[in-house]
Order: sequence, then C-alpha cells, then structure tokens
Amino acid sequence: MSDQATDQATEAFVAHRNLLFTVAYEMLGSAADAEDVLQETWLRWVKVDQGQVRDQRAYLVRITTRQSLNRLRTMSRRKEAYVGPWLPEPLLTAPDVAEDVDLAESMSMALMLVLETLSPTERAVFVLREVFDFGYEEIAAAVDKTPAAVRQIASRARRHVDARRPREAVSAGETRAVLESFQHAVHTGDLQRLLDLLAPEVVLMTDGGGVKQAARRPIVGADKVGRYIIGGTGKAEGTLTLDHTVVNGNPALVLHLDGELEGVITTRVENGRITGLYYVRNPEKLTHVESETPLTLR
Repeated sequence: MSDQATDQATEAFVAHRNLLFTVAYEMLGSAADAEDVLQETWLRWVKVDQGQVRDQRAYLVRITTRQSLNRLRTMSRRKEAYVGPWLPEPLLTAPDVAEDVDLAESMSMALMLVLETLSPTERAVFVLREVFDFGYEEIAAAVDKTPAAVRQIASRARRHVDARRPREAVSAGETRAVLESFQHAVHTGDLQRLLDLLAPEVVLMTDGGGVKQAARRPIVGADKVGRYIIGGTGKAEGTLTLDHTVVNGNPALVLHLDGELEGVITTRVENGRITGLYYVRNPEKLTHVESETPLTLR
C-alpha cells in the first residue's frame, strides 16, 4: 500500500473510530476487548484495496462486527470460568451521551445484561439494527447471513429483549433522585430508608472477579439486599464516599475508600424503586471510569 493510500485509510479509521469502539463495546460489554477489536480492525483495514471500497463507514463496521463476533466466542469461555457474576465494564461518559436517549438506553447496565442472554449472532444483529439503525443488507454482509435470515434473527432478538428490558423508560432525573436517596441511606446506615427504595424483588449483582470480595451469586429480595449493603458498608475499614457520576450515559455512583477507587454502582429503576443494583469492584474493569470515553451512534 502506498503512503497516500495508507494516509487515506488512517484518516477514515480515525474519523470513524468512536463509532467502531461503540459498536464493539455494545457487542462485547468490555472496553478492553473492544480496544483489542479495534486494533484487529485496523490491521485488516490497512490491507484493504481502498479503490474497491464504496462506503468506508459500512466496510469498517463490517470488519469490526466480524472481529467482535470472533471475540464474543472466546469471551464466552472466559465468562464460564469467571468467579461470581460477570457484569459489563462501566465507562465514564460525557454529558452528550446522557443527552442521547437512544444511546444512553442501549448502554445502560440493565440492557447490556439483557444483551448477554442473546447468542453472538443475535446480539450483533440486534445491536446493528436496533441501536445503530443499519440496513438488513449491510448487517447481512457483516454477519455472513442472507438479508431474509437477518430479518428473522432481528425479529427474534427484539422479542427476546423486549420481554426482559424495563417496561418504561426512566428519566435521568428520576434515576438521579433515587440514587441521591440511596446515597443518603448508605451514608447514614439507615436500613429502613434503604428498604423503602428497594423493590421487593430487587436483585443485587456484585462483580469482584475473584480479585475483590463480592457475593458469588446474585442476592435477591429487598431485606437480603438491604442488609448486605448496610452490613458491608458498615464494615469498611476507612472512609467510604459515594459520589455521583455518569456511567454508560446514565446516572451512577462511584465509591472511594480513603480516596482510592473502590467500585461503581449502577441501577435499574422502575416505578420509582430500584429493581436492579449492579456493583462492579473488579479492578480490571475500573480502568475506564476516571476519564471519559467518547461514544457515538454515527
């Protein structure tokens, strides 16, 4: 490849990099793996004859999708050996992500966990169609299926997700208000106030990855979850602080113990109460919560 062709390929890759990262992250739930996918995408992209490429954006997304599918299959083996619940890697995001309602919803921890229940191909099709609004023919080229097959997969994946996603969209303001009450209850050790915030069927998932102490299984039920949280924070050896932040485009809490990053809490809120609590403590998954990650649907 000539220097000019390399420069053109580089320019196109840089122009679409944030989109490609967002596609890979939505498919993988891991920033580290998404970065690896982008590296693999770049290595393949620079070998492409640019004269044969009609739509650079679509071509780059196709490479990224295929590499993400390869990575998803290897990740499934890692997850099987993972200690305790596996949660997506949280990303500190800029205010513009929170303002993009579609992007913020697609990246919420609650929906990302629903996407985990899809097969790799279903997840790729759902993400490309429902999140990024790609056409069926473009998706078909990316996943090596016919457009007709992609339509069927998209319909099946949509039904699966719709049956499991929150029934109503919750505003950032409502989620932030719930988190403020949660923060106050934890700071004061007020179990009853915390119980009032938790839905009876609330589920708490804690991801320590075998590195940090965490529950090995999801904790279900307001009383068990409330006592686990108040008991755990009460035993903290040092000064524990909970501060508001924006993770994956949604309000969240970041925890520090004596100034050191301890974890991130995100929630699923329905009808003004918390139905899902997701606490990421694994240090390997906290590398993207101290500086913003640029994301885009375009």
